Amino acid sequence: MELKIKIKYFSDKIEKLRYIEKKSDWIDLRAAKDIELKAGDYALIPLGVAIKLPHGYEAHVVPRSSTFKNFGIIQTNSMGVIDESYCGNNDQWYMPVYAIRDTNIRINDRICQFRIMEHQPTVVFDEVSKLEDSDRGGFGSTGKA
Repeated sequence: MELKIKIKYFSDKIEKLRYIEKKSDWIDLRAAKDIELKAGDYALIPLGVAIKLPHGYEAHVVPRSSTFKNFGIIQTNSMGVIDESYCGNNDQWYMPVYAIRDTNIRINDRICQFRIMEHQPTVVFDEVSKLEDSDRGGFGSTGKA
């Protein structure tokens, strides 16, 4: 299934959005301006796009696997969630970051990625006094002998 989505670019200096590779569900996002950070600095990095997501969808924005290694930054909200109501003409996407070391991010650097997901369905909780499945071994025990 294909979704047609409206996108506004805030800069003609960043590459147009495209899938990372043919088999990936993720799309790279790029810095839309040069940013110099010192260790301990916080910044909102503009990503140069505003996107009108379809009703019932949201975007999940996360760092690329190489972002920390290449730039020494971490995304401060771990994962950004952008819902379909953030779609105005000036609702540019940003990546909130914290610098672990001095770094320079240049316009068009690939710093994060996103994918579009359907909203979670409405959940109704059915309270019980016991769950019938066997225990896995406690928190953090997966794969342990």
